[in-house]
Amino acid sequence: MKRNMTYLAFPLSIFLLAGCTTKEAVTTTVTDSPAQSTVETTAPIESETDDRFAGYNRIEVDGGDRSGDREARAVVDIGYGDRDYWAFTNEHGQLVRVIADEIVLQDDDREDVTSDGRYYADEAKVLGVEHPDLDEGHVIADSLGGVSNAFNITPQDSTLNRHGDQAYMESVIRSAGGATNFEALITYEDTETQIPSRYQYTYTVKGNVIVDTFDNVNPDEVNEELGLTEGAPAATDESDDVSRVDTNGNGQVTIQEAKDAGFTMPITSDHWLYPHMRDHDGDGMVGE
Repeated sequence: MKRNMTYLAFPLSIFLLAGCTTKEAVTTTVTDSPAQSTVETTAPIESETDDRFAGYNRIEVDGGDRSGDREARAVVDIGYGDRDYWAFTNEHGQLVRVIADEIVLQDDDREDVTSDGRYYADEAKVLGVEHPDLDEGHVIADSLGGVSNAFNITPQDSTLNRHGDQAYMESVIRSAGGATNFEALITYEDTETQIPSRYQYTYTVKGNVIVDTFDNVNPDEVNEELGLTEGAPAATDESDDVSRVDTNGNGQVTIQEAKDAGFTMPITSDHWLYPHMRDHDGDGMVGE
């Protein structure tokens, strides 16, 4: 009887041992430094097995890390909470690409945010943000679920960030309740600077693909140089604004009229011009 049990136990032990050896080994290196705290994972993670991450070293950086340093050829998740937003750096440590399959808006009721709607009290001090006319600009804003470390921050013109194309892009996504297939491509004049020269955002809202490209400059100064602000009457109320845009005076603002007046498309339902334009498909956007 004992001999029969021995024969049964031996192959069973081989089976269990073989099962254990099929598990993939995981090696994790933890690095703590005054500049930046990172966790480097050398084993592949199921969500990262596609080609988008090939050639990049995945590191984890705390969302509120204020260090302005970035590791070269790195990919970092910059989505707050469970969001998967991925930021990529080039061989010079410049932030060059940010992608997200889905942009999930900030949830003030369920997420811990400050009184001014931010996840963190301050942003990373990327080289260049010390300039008085540059903001610590989020590639994906707090309101869209982005964190505040150096992999989501670039030195961005203050007017552009607060009132220009960057702010308008964020407003479009918020108004639509989110976006899909988000991609930001960031370019620089040279390999030494951390101040971008241009941004290109591509994203889908309500089935419409939007591509928005703009330089990292003060849009008010550009409009003035182009003569778009010369001779324009100071707006005192909404009717004055409409009459300025509605050049033929028929009470209906066309897409071309809005563009000629310096407005960027699309015009969304929260824009003051929207009630004066025709939204033929009723999707809350005109000129998409």
